[in-house]
Amino acid sequence: MAFSTATAYFAPQPFPLNTASPRSHDNPLITPASASPFFGSTPKLRLSPSPKFNLHRRSGSGVSVSQVVKEKKPKSTRSLLITKDEGLELYEDMVLGRAFEDMCAQMYYRGKMFGFVHLYNGQEAVSTGFIKLLKQQDSVVSTYRDHVHALSKGVPARAVMSELFGKTTGCCRGQGGSMHMFSREHNVLGGFAFIGEGIPVATGAAFTSKYTREVLKEVDCDHVTLAFFGDGTCNNGQFFECLNMAALWKLPIVFVVENNLWAIGMSHLRSTSDPQIYNKGPAFGMPGIHVDGMDVLKVREVAKEAIARARRGEGPTLVECETYRFRGHSLADPDELRDPAEKERYAARDPIKALKKYIIESNLASEAELKAIDKKIDEVVEDAVEFADESPVPPRSQLLENVFADPKGFGIGPDGRYRCADPKFTEGTAHV
Repeated sequence: MAFSTATAYFAPQPFPLNTASPRSHDNPLITPASASPFFGSTPKLRLSPSPKFNLHRRSGSGVSVSQVVKEKKPKSTRSLLITKDEGLELYEDMVLGRAFEDMCAQMYYRGKMFGFVHLYNGQEAVSTGFIKLLKQQDSVVSTYRDHVHALSKGVPARAVMSELFGKTTGCCRGQGGSMHMFSREHNVLGGFAFIGEGIPVATGAAFTSKYTREVLKEVDCDHVTLAFFGDGTCNNGQFFECLNMAALWKLPIVFVVENNLWAIGMSHLRSTSDPQIYNKGPAFGMPGIHVDGMDVLKVREVAKEAIARARRGEGPTLVECETYRFRGHSLADPDELRDPAEKERYAARDPIKALKKYIIESNLASEAELKAIDKKIDEVVEDAVEFADESPVPPRSQLLENVFADPKGFGIGPDGRYRCADPKFTEGTAHV
């Protein structure tokens, strides 16, 4: 079932949508009384029209992967939405995200992980569609549902799994856990447990890029920041403040709303006065776009131009990706509040299965090639678990490191040595 969105229809000037709801048909409660402008008063997002989405149709309906397959039946790679290499890269990244999260569920229930663990199953098209277009120097800021964002940005599965196990070989040496993935090397600036908490950090990172280019005169600096957050965050003051700041200063940032329709057990439709989050973009002078977040090719097309627009110095973009999580809010959530029929409808629109179908029907790769990727990913995930399980736990002396400005976190004693090096501290009997 395709989302009724304006995903693939971009023009230099705003034009009205049809009267169909910009929401999924799975949410029939939203029925606008009249057509609304796609970009509001901001016509600056120059997303190039592309024949691959049959832009001559003025219906305003988004084109899903399955629709493209049925309509185009491409006979050569010239008319394809992606090349073979791109397709295999997207498929491998999405499969890695799914397999990794499935393994996390197993390890959590076996007592290998502690605290809250929030899985990303079903939302892989958003992470892959955006992050695989980034450069190494570009930054990603995530939420508590951050494992797959880190993987897509290149953080090794071993480092992510070890962090979930609380081991020293984790990307945060075991001090971050499930909700705080960070990697300086890969410019993953952290997962943030409180909603809205990461948006100011992402805005600051984007400001750094602009300052480096325009003030420090490093003209080659065109780094872009992606800020990922959920639908519930869009009612938070930090969201509005940072949209205003980013638009005012034309910062190179893309605000990516992963609207999975539910905040734990609260429906998005019941928690906000205007459920169409993308409409909040034009209010601050930036384009607002709604895209089918279950279709990686549609997400990728929007992401391409939003990221390119930021690199060109044309400012921020707000992209609402309507997606769906296949599991509960966290592994502690029995997920009894959502309608089983709704979950079945979205499960039938699994983004990985849709991409696999497109790749095979477009003759980009064979079933055997995709199975080889599946096998490779299974081995990667199994290796990550073995590595994490065998890795050492952090020493007690590490407990307060990275907590205070003092790099060792516990101050320097009269003898000039770090207090945390005191054997009595390790025993828990040190006098401070």
